Amino acid sequence: MNDKAGIFDYLHLSKDLLHVVVILVLAWVLLHLSRRLIRMFRDYMNRHADSAEDRRRIETLARVFRYISTVVISLVAGMLVLSEIGISIAPILGAAGVVGLAVGFGAQSLIKDYFNGFFMLLENQIRQGDVVEVGGKTGLVEDITLRYVSLRDYEGSVHYIPNGLITTVTNKSRGYAYAVIDVSIAYSENVDNAYKVMRQVAGQMRDDESIGGKILEDIEIAGVQDWGDSDIVLRCRFKTVALEQWGVRREFLKRIKEAFDAQGIEIPYPHLTVIHAGQDDPGKAPALGLKNGEQGN
Repeated sequence: MNDKAGIFDYLHLSKDLLHVVVILVLAWVLLHLSRRLIRMFRDYMNRHADSAEDRRRIETLARVFRYISTVVISLVAGMLVLSEIGISIAPILGAAGVVGLAVGFGAQSLIKDYFNGFFMLLENQIRQGDVVEVGGKTGLVEDITLRYVSLRDYEGSVHYIPNGLITTVTNKSRGYAYAVIDVSIAYSENVDNAYKVMRQVAGQMRDDESIGGKILEDIEIAGVQDWGDSDIVLRCRFKTVALEQWGVRREFLKRIKEAFDAQGIEIPYPHLTVIHAGQDDPGKAPALGLKNGEQGN
C-alpha cells in the first residue's frame, strides 16, 4: 500500500510539474507572440502613416501595449502556477483586494499617476520624440509610461516627471511652430527702412536650400513692439516646421546683423551720456564741495 501511495504521489507531483512547465512555456510563447503581433501592427501602421507625428504616436502606443501585455500575461501565468502547486489563489485575491484598498488610500498619488498617464496617451497629448513643457521642465520626450514622463533638456539632463503632477502640457511639436523674433534699432533709424531689410533677409532665407524648407510662410512683421531705453523693438515671426523654430530664429538673427551692418543701420546697446550742469567750459570740471564765500584754487 505504501508503495502504491508513493507511486501515486510521485505521478501526481510529476503531473503538477508538467502542468507548471506547460504554463510557463505557454506564457513565454504568448509573450513573444504578443510582442511580434504588436511589432507587426506598428510596422503596418507606420507604412500608412501620413506624417512623422503619426509615427511617433504609433511608437508610443506600441510601447504601452507591450508593457500592458507583459504585465497581464505574467500575472495570469503566476496565478495558474500557484494554483497548480496547491496554493489556493482565492485567499490571495481576497487579501490582494483588501490590501489594494488599504494601499489605495495611502498611494493615491500613484493611482493618479496611472490615470493621468492613461488619459494623456488616450487623448494623444504627448508622444515619444515630442518637445514638451510639463511640470516646469522643457525637453525632448525620451520615454512615456503610465507612471511618468522622461524628458531630456538642452543640457542633456534627464527629468522624470510623475504623471500625477502634470496639470498642463505645452507641446511644441504639433503641426507647425512660430519663430518669434525681436529686432532692435536705434531711435535715429528709419523704421520702414528696417522693415525693408528684414523682408529682404527673410526672402533670402526662403530661397536658401539649407534653411528654406523649414520655413512655411513669408515673414510676418507685427510692428513696433516696445520703446526701450535706447532702442526701438520691432517684432516679427516665421511660420516654421515643428521643432525648427529655434534654428530659424538663430539664422535670422545672424543674417539680420550682417544686413544691418551692411546698410549702416545701428543696432543700439545701452549707454549713458553725462552732462555737467552750470559748466561754461565743457573741458573743465566744476569745483565740488565748496561752501558759500569759498574760492577754489
